[in-house]
Amino acid sequence: MGIHMGRFAAKMEGSFVVFIIGMRVNRWLAVRKWLPVARAMPRMMKELYQDKEHGFLHAEYFIGRNGPMLVQYWRSYDDLERYARNGFHKETWRKFHQTGKAGEVGVYHETYQIEPGQYEAVYNYMPAFGLGKAGQLIPVEASNHSSRQRMNQSKVGG
Repeated sequence: MGIHMGRFAAKMEGSFVVFIIGMRVNRWLAVRKWLPVARAMPRMMKELYQDKEHGFLHAEYFIGRNGPMLVQYWRSYDDLERYARNGFHKETWRKFHQTGKAGEVGVYHETYQIEPGQYEAVYNYMPAFGLGKAGQLIPVEASNHSSRQRMNQSKVGG
């Protein structure tokens, strides 16, 4: 996970999906309710990283005051939906709905479908991260120096 010296932009081929998913512990003393939810995510992530056929590209993990959040990058919405309706996720979702109705733990997600020309990202002296790790990093040059230039470049695939 070396540092990329200089300034780099993210490049993706075609459209992609950004999926934000997380949990919020609402009652910290109800460990038996929220701990199984917290333990399920690493297993799902392992499943995704082991089988790239799911269309999963990459994820970044964040820990907040009330629980974890992940930003995931997917090849398409169809791939994300197909995974959600199968595998370990389907079993986990069913269990959550059986036990999570008292409000001890909350689960959320947000889904964004991004088309070419609707994103830009820049990384200064960073290891590959986020969109730059899900896709590829390209050096920032005169043609993609500004945010507007990078946004316009993403319309044509870089």
